[in-house]
Amino acid sequence: MVRTRRWTRSPRGEIFGVATGLAEWRDLPPGMTRIMVFLIILFTGIFPGAAIYLALAAILPKQSDEDIISGSDSTQRTRRPSDPVMDAKFHEKEGTDKEKDWDERFKSE
Repeated sequence: MVRTRRWTRSPRGEIFGVATGLAEWRDLPPGMTRIMVFLIILFTGIFPGAAIYLALAAILPKQSDEDIISGSDSTQRTRRPSDPVMDAKFHEKEGTDKEKDWDERFKSE
């Protein structure tokens, strides 16, 4: 699975790559993300949701090689979310300073 630093249009997407780009940016399953986007478009009465989707397709940049997070850059955790021991170990290792995290995110863009 590909991870990206920002929301871009994915070349692996079905229709303009907007939903797949969102899935890659937020590390979500692409198939489930497509279904959710489809349902949102359907439940908004088709036109507003489709117009927003098309606007995003026009605004979002195409994905480049710099956007992709390689395996060594990734901070993905491969654990179950309900494991308190791993939570404690993760917070010891990474820290919990949210301001530092936000500063690093803004500097990387």
